[in-house]
Amino acid sequence: MNLHAAALAQTHPFDEQTSGFAGDVIGDLSQFPKRLSPKYFYDAAGSELFEQITVLPEYYPTRTELGILRSRGDEIAATIPKGAALVEFGAGATTKVRLLLERCDFSAYVPVDISGDFLNAQASGLRKDFPDLGVYPVAADFTAPFDLPAEIADQPKVGFFPGSTLGNFEPHEARAFLHSARDILGEGAQMIIGVDLEKNERVLYDAYNDAAGVTAKFNLNVLVRINRELGGNFDVSAFMHRSVYNRERHRIEMHLISKRAQSVRILGRNFSFRPGESIHTESSYKYSLDRFAVLARESGWSVRESWTDRDQMFSVHALVASD
Repeated sequence: MNLHAAALAQTHPFDEQTSGFAGDVIGDLSQFPKRLSPKYFYDAAGSELFEQITVLPEYYPTRTELGILRSRGDEIAATIPKGAALVEFGAGATTKVRLLLERCDFSAYVPVDISGDFLNAQASGLRKDFPDLGVYPVAADFTAPFDLPAEIADQPKVGFFPGSTLGNFEPHEARAFLHSARDILGEGAQMIIGVDLEKNERVLYDAYNDAAGVTAKFNLNVLVRINRELGGNFDVSAFMHRSVYNRERHRIEMHLISKRAQSVRILGRNFSFRPGESIHTESSYKYSLDRFAVLARESGWSVRESWTDRDQMFSVHALVASD
């Protein structure tokens, strides 16, 4: 660690979360090709930008999934045991979970996310609106094992994983997450999960390259965060956003492209970039209904029911743990 990094550590001591961020950034930028984990998009600024993305005309997943949850809410509720505890992996804005809480007879809600302050703020609002619901936030990395609150030990468990977040995992990571979720939820587990579907490539391209440039700002913000939290010296204007569809792998890829030859310093480490060199920041896999059913089966789950919108842009699935 150089003098700058040491001074940064003294004035802004790294907690466990920031140390993990630092380790991942150094490790990922040391790879070839370079990459950064998409989980680091979501600082306060990134979360706000993503909320802006969800209402863009080009970005179909959020409004389409909300439409499915509204129109098929009674059918979804019919798959869920009364008095169950709902465990949301990677809890964000409460718009989607409220649709479930309004239709289903849940006794408890457990939002899980790495940001404790954000969770507590969201939990306060839900307690006011659902006074009979036990709300027990858990600050944890939902991709790793964690303990559920003792208050729900005797209740049936239903996981909730909305959005297209599963698509951000590589297939082996998606299987590992689904296995882990099954173990965390325990015997008789169920899960409600959102999965983005394969579709016209132009629709996909437009969704990740919006005309207003909000997705570009969202992508570039991870460099701003590295500068702020890890003392990096990225010239953000020297990188550009690019999203492309990888037909062979059924995924949209987001990249940050270096506009010129340059060197960046982070915590005493230098990282060189060639003109046109990429940092791969996110993949978003798109599934067919059949390919997702296979993935679920390989991960210890069976698909009980599936729902899509009229144009089959997005899907919501009710899973049950396999024997």
